[in-house]
Amino acid sequence: MGPLIFLINLAFDVYMVIIILQVAISWLITFDVINTANEQAQNLIKLLKKATDPVYKPLRKYIPPIGGIDITPIIVLLGLSIVRYYVIGFLISL
Repeated sequence: MGPLIFLINLAFDVYMVIIILQVAISWLITFDVINTANEQAQNLIKLLKKATDPVYKPLRKYIPPIGGIDITPIIVLLGLSIVRYYVIGFLISL
């Protein structure tokens, strides 16, 4: 059961890092640190969007931006933390 718990925990960690990277890159784009005309930057942005949009899109219907700031990543990170806690706790109890 140990390797399964490790892999599930790793999957949660990787997805959380992807979300944090996407938020950081969006800030860098907003402050003109990253040039979106660069092909490599566009590829990275597309890759991160492909990983996060399936989770963000349904939530964005119900969570409006607050003061122009999209809080969907925060909600997703909190939700992932809660789901991880219960999934890992359930697997440990088996």
